[in-house]
Amino acid sequence: MAMSNKKGNYEWSYCSLGGVVRVNIQSGEDIAHLDELDQKLWTVLSCPVSGLEFDETTFRMLDTDSDGKIRVPEIIAAAKWLTSVIKNKDLILKGDSVLPLDQIDTSNPAGARLERSAKQILSNLKLNKKEISVEEASDSVAIFAETGANGDGVITEASARGPELKEVIATIAKLIGSAPDRSGVQGVTAEGIETFYAALADYSAWMASAGSECFPFGDDTPAALAALNAIKDKAEDFFMRCKLIAFSPAAAPVLGVTPSQIEAIGGGLLSGSTEEIAAYPLAIPSASGVLGFDSVNPAWKGAVEAFRKLNGLEGKDGISEAEWKEAEARFNAYTAWMAAKKGEAVEPLGIDKVNALLAAGGKTALLDLVTADKALEEEANAIDEVSKLMHLYRDFYKLLKNYVILSDFYSPDREVRAVFEAGDLYIDQRCCRLCVRVSDLGKHADMSSLSGMFILYCHCRLKGGSETMDILAVMTDGGTRNLRPGTNGVFYDREGRDWDATVTRIVENPISLKQAFWSPYIKFWNFCKGLLNKSVEEKDGKALAELESSTSTAVAAPAAASKPQPFDIAKFAGIFAALGMALGLIGSFCTGLVKGVASTPWWGLLLIIAGIMLVISGPACFIAWGKLRRRNLGPVLNANGWAVNSVVLVNIPFGRTLTSVAKYPRLKLDDPYAPKTPLWRKVLRWFLAIAIVTLTALFFSDNLKCIGLPFHKEKPAAEAPVAEAPAEAAGTETAAVETPAEPAAEETQE
Repeated sequence: MAMSNKKGNYEWSYCSLGGVVRVNIQSGEDIAHLDELDQKLWTVLSCPVSGLEFDETTFRMLDTDSDGKIRVPEIIAAAKWLTSVIKNKDLILKGDSVLPLDQIDTSNPAGARLERSAKQILSNLKLNKKEISVEEASDSVAIFAETGANGDGVITEASARGPELKEVIATIAKLIGSAPDRSGVQGVTAEGIETFYAALADYSAWMASAGSECFPFGDDTPAALAALNAIKDKAEDFFMRCKLIAFSPAAAPVLGVTPSQIEAIGGGLLSGSTEEIAAYPLAIPSASGVLGFDSVNPAWKGAVEAFRKLNGLEGKDGISEAEWKEAEARFNAYTAWMAAKKGEAVEPLGIDKVNALLAAGGKTALLDLVTADKALEEEANAIDEVSKLMHLYRDFYKLLKNYVILSDFYSPDREVRAVFEAGDLYIDQRCCRLCVRVSDLGKHADMSSLSGMFILYCHCRLKGGSETMDILAVMTDGGTRNLRPGTNGVFYDREGRDWDATVTRIVENPISLKQAFWSPYIKFWNFCKGLLNKSVEEKDGKALAELESSTSTAVAAPAAASKPQPFDIAKFAGIFAALGMALGLIGSFCTGLVKGVASTPWWGLLLIIAGIMLVISGPACFIAWGKLRRRNLGPVLNANGWAVNSVVLVNIPFGRTLTSVAKYPRLKLDDPYAPKTPLWRKVLRWFLAIAIVTLTALFFSDNLKCIGLPFHKEKPAAEAPVAEAPAEAAGTETAAVETPAEPAAEETQE
């Protein structure tokens, strides 16, 4: 069917899919005029770029604003660009991965640039052919492998001509950082070059600012400062303890090392108590305030000796607090100079290498290489456009079939799958083909119940790996008795990978009319079985409690022999009367039932049974029929981030194709472990069969006349009573006097 769309003059064709009328995209001209299609007629308004069975590279090319969604304006823009550079637009519908170069429309600048770039790609790949494939256009590493300049502003060692510049590029990449080049090799950018030479200049100037006062111990100054800082905290703690003792001599035992502390560790291996000993003061404090080098805490002996040696104190026996302050002051100039340090990134090169690189002046040459590389940016981007052209040429129509009309989902060929279908779930002797990845379980908790479908939510783990995902499977056939959270199955994704699947949640809805028909009887049976089980459990518990109570009573105090109770005839008479009345009522009911059945024709009995079943199962079937024909996948897709603009019905005929149930051939096989039927059950079966046959024969003997079969002779319409002869007239013959029937009398009157 074709008709004009209100938004433009283009004639669109329509089709019916899933019980809904949709726009049919069946030609290249349809794609070229997508901008004229009213947005209200699109089946989907947006879809996510991840979690779908679609090439993510193509999705990224379509997602021009990088918001993670593919929207209608982006589809329209891609359609206009693609159809403007392809001569035969109908080729887009084939989804081929190879494009002949003569099909690129060179009548416009974009097409001409694409043709030149495609030929350049083939030349770089050393291919002499007149067509290009998606793989060839996408292999940027191979395309730019032998090109030094490729328009991305990144230069590699291959970009430099002399060994000096190659070495500088490698040094910058190592010390400052690298960036990937289109050729796949790591290189450097203009920002990295500027940062490197700025660091060289800063480090050189900083080193030049160091005077002789910055190195009081020459080259050993850094080591001497490190040795001082190693004991600084302990030394300052020691001098503070000494001042407290000078202030209060009575505090000396507390501020030093007490015998109890030594006793606490003396019983063990002292070599293993280094941490406890190191926590003691650096030396025994005293009012003199002098740190004696010969009486230092054993745990700090090595550090104090290193300080003494590197700081020129080898000839002294100890150091006072004032001398300690002087030792610290010697490093003031050095520490100030170190605080002003710049260009640390190039420090590993050494000052001589830094000054040599500055003198060589390679910065200008490297920046010129970057400028030359960027000059080819337009040409290189055109090569990237060839990759975009090939991806859209192959995948765009497939996307439209899953975006505008969802024809892949409703395809009669179930080998064709929609982009949101994740694979197949095998569980409970069934294969569920409609499985969808779940991105947000919280959203599905609110939306999935609106779909009207029976849904299994499963957590899947890749076999032999740690990768996990959540899926939902729509079940449209079979029973549900064995399905519950915790049930395990196997899921196969579209790539054929094997996942272990565990049911985590079930959304209950009708599966089929057959299930709905029997559901009232199953529910009633489960209800009765539950009541019976509950009653049995209660009686069992009561009997057990009575047994325990009687046993405990017998153990505690043995009961004396009780007197026999006298026989109460009135009591037993009442019981027998009640039983007789009950049996009489049951017999009357059975007699009435048999008479009622016997007086009912066979077809009437069938109508009664059908009516009863209709009353019981009819409402359930009607409700299920309404839900089954309105099952909608839209809420499920909306919960996954789609913006579905139309219903996605899964009606009864289509639903049958989404779940396949195991079917076995009818075979008569011997099972050695099959349970043997006991004799009493066989006898009972024969007795019931004979009783049913007998009752059926009695029933049909009175009712076969309804269908005109003379099963037995009919009785006379009416007979006159025969008068008995008086006892006195014994031996005389008696004759029956016939009374004329009423119809005969009526004829006489007439």
